[in-house]
Amino acid sequence: MFDHQACPVGEKFISATSYLPNRLLKGTCFISLSALCELTGSTDLQLDIRGLGKRYKGDVWGLKDFNLSIGAGVIGLLGPNGAGKSTLMRILATVTRPTEGQALWNGTEITDAPNDVRKILGYLPQDFGIYPNLNAVEFLTYLAAARGIGGTAATKRINQLLELVNLGDARKRKLGSLSGGMKQRVGIAQALLNDPQLLIVDEPTAGLDPEERIRFRNLLTELAGERIVILSSHIVSDIEAAANSIAIINKGHLLIHATPEELLQTVEGKVWETVIPESEMDALKKTHVIGNAGRTSEGVRVRVIGDRQPRSDARSVNPSIEDAYLLALDTDRNGHGDA
Repeated sequence: MFDHQACPVGEKFISATSYLPNRLLKGTCFISLSALCELTGSTDLQLDIRGLGKRYKGDVWGLKDFNLSIGAGVIGLLGPNGAGKSTLMRILATVTRPTEGQALWNGTEITDAPNDVRKILGYLPQDFGIYPNLNAVEFLTYLAAARGIGGTAATKRINQLLELVNLGDARKRKLGSLSGGMKQRVGIAQALLNDPQLLIVDEPTAGLDPEERIRFRNLLTELAGERIVILSSHIVSDIEAAANSIAIINKGHLLIHATPEELLQTVEGKVWETVIPESEMDALKKTHVIGNAGRTSEGVRVRVIGDRQPRSDARSVNPSIEDAYLLALDTDRNGHGDA
């Protein structure tokens, strides 16, 4: 749901012209946050979320009493569909306004100064819009101008980003002719145009092949030391590889925020692997949290998460972030890890 009072343009182009006031296109110059930090001697970045909530029609809460403090680095958001991840990201990206609570960027309420936040923000929404008749260079040049980047600086930055996202050879192809993965890479490039201090990316690896996913994960790791990066993905391995902290969300609530190492500790000694007849799978699902399962010549090899050994022949195995995620969701839904 898009909040037109928060931004009159539309979510697909919130990362474009709507980030800055119209006077920018008339030549007004803005100082970047990084330059401001150099002048003031301040380099600390902090995003504080306090009691944040978003209510939709029908008294449905997409987010409720959400609290989280984020410093420089990559934070990964994990949760099922409808958990509230995109709602949270749209609020932080100033696309929509919260119903209650606060989100503070370096102590300043985001809703009180949305234009200031947009100057240091890079945003890739889940549904990224393009102009199909423009090529990548034209599109990025247009967005760069909207953010106050022009001339040689814009050309240099665009060339760097197109090479970074492996689109150098497709720079003059119309966007409408690009594959879904290539369009996604254009979206990643536009989110990095203004070298943002707050980078919000919603499902950024959707449509990317394995090599491109690794390239993007490595890029996030490189960026993490000097900005706040908020990454949402359904691909647990992407979160595990790139994030230095992980927030698990369900039904609009924060279940846990911890480092990957701390999450692994929550399932230490609780992950088992066994092979069972296929006929026993339904019964096992009713009593235990089930992870990966795959058929073998001997039956179904299944990963089971719980406090107790599910079968006498089950062996203990090293836990994964996915195991911790599944256990956190099951505990939230049922109040326990196994029956």
